[in-house]
Amino acid sequence: MADDQEKTEEPTPKKIEDARKKGNVPKSQDASGIIPLFVAIVVFLMLFGFISNELFDATRYFFTLIGSEIDVNLAISLAITTAKVIFLTVLPVAGAVAIAGVAGNVAQFGFLFTTEPLTPDFSKIDPIKGMKNLFSLKKIVDGVKNTLKAFVVLGVGFVFFFMFIKELPAVMLYGLGDQLRWLAYKSILLALVMLVVLALFALVDLIITRKRYFDGLKMSKQEIKDEMKNMEGDPLIKAKIRQIQMEASKKRMMAEVPNADVVVTNPTHYAVALKYDQQKHKAPVVIAKGADNIALQIKKIARENGVHVVENPPLARALYAQVDIDKPIPEELFAAVAEVLAYVYKMENKKL
Repeated sequence: MADDQEKTEEPTPKKIEDARKKGNVPKSQDASGIIPLFVAIVVFLMLFGFISNELFDATRYFFTLIGSEIDVNLAISLAITTAKVIFLTVLPVAGAVAIAGVAGNVAQFGFLFTTEPLTPDFSKIDPIKGMKNLFSLKKIVDGVKNTLKAFVVLGVGFVFFFMFIKELPAVMLYGLGDQLRWLAYKSILLALVMLVVLALFALVDLIITRKRYFDGLKMSKQEIKDEMKNMEGDPLIKAKIRQIQMEASKKRMMAEVPNADVVVTNPTHYAVALKYDQQKHKAPVVIAKGADNIALQIKKIARENGVHVVENPPLARALYAQVDIDKPIPEELFAAVAEVLAYVYKMENKKL
């Protein structure tokens, strides 16, 4: 029994889907942050020339206004120019970063829209529980991880920066343009190196996060059994439903026996009630059939309602085995059934 309660089984698809509906997904903060950062650097480098020109043009414009008297028209011009500069320089980078942020999350756990995390949960503002979470093992591990990451990234950055510093005596001999190009190249290289280190940390964090997530969703054998019961229905309840359906079907079948033209019997094991309506069907139809006790009930109802009961064991067995209720008889049984119906109609002075 104890083994059934240990969470040793992998989560089922339903367990994972239920967790997703609640907003519980494997999300690595490091992986979510590294993608927008990478996109921001790439977009900034691609638009560096354009952004530089816009900023220089705006700066020159602002310098031309030194000493000018500020009035309404000038204030409007300043506002329009400033808004234009912000729009052209900041918005492209910010838009790319926003899209990358969404893409970084979607890449981790797929598209998900749920309002479950927005539902107020007053237990989250419990100060006692908050203190426990503050000093939990997970918080300590995350703190150590972030500290280690900061030291490694800054350490690697410092090593490369120190290497660049050694080149300064030679760079001092360059012209201003070459110095600026050297500075831009080294800055980009330093940023990319630190970004690669952050990416490695993000990859490790993503692996750890997903492992924690699926470990947290692991189920016990009893939970899997209970889930299967809920999905497929309790076997006892399903059996009860089938019993009720069979009883209802049996009642409907028995209600049709009085309308039969004849009941063919085994005579003790099988009973099959036939009805032939030339206006509706091209062949006689089985409207009721049964074996043993049900066969006895069919014969009893037939006799009580004046329906002829004819003993024909081979035909009764064939009809019971080959024809379902409310289905016409097969062609190979036409002759045998026609002989029985002819006998019945002769007894009732009817024409076949």
